[in-house]
Amino acid sequence: MSVIDTAPLGGAGASAPTLMRLSGDIDILTLEQVRRQLMSALNYSNSLLVLDLSQVTFCGADGLGMLLGVRARARARGITLVLTGLSPFMTRLLHASGLDRSFPVML
Repeated sequence: MSVIDTAPLGGAGASAPTLMRLSGDIDILTLEQVRRQLMSALNYSNSLLVLDLSQVTFCGADGLGMLLGVRARARARGITLVLTGLSPFMTRLLHASGLDRSFPVML
């Protein structure tokens, strides 16, 4: 798992959303690294953190739990966590787990 890019969307304005592009697997081996990177992104996000998951090839139950934890931490800071670039695999996973109703999705 790696963060491909972290950048403000639409420029570097103070209220610009933050975009993180993740790639690879979110599993037991990469979970802590991903969690640290997402928590770090919350430190400089203002109101919106967009996670581009288009290059995520696998996400286990622990990965879903981690995303829920990051979402809760974001909410506590007044930040909305939005998912984008959902592959058919991620769409099915979120739907099967019922989490498709928990995360806003940007097409």
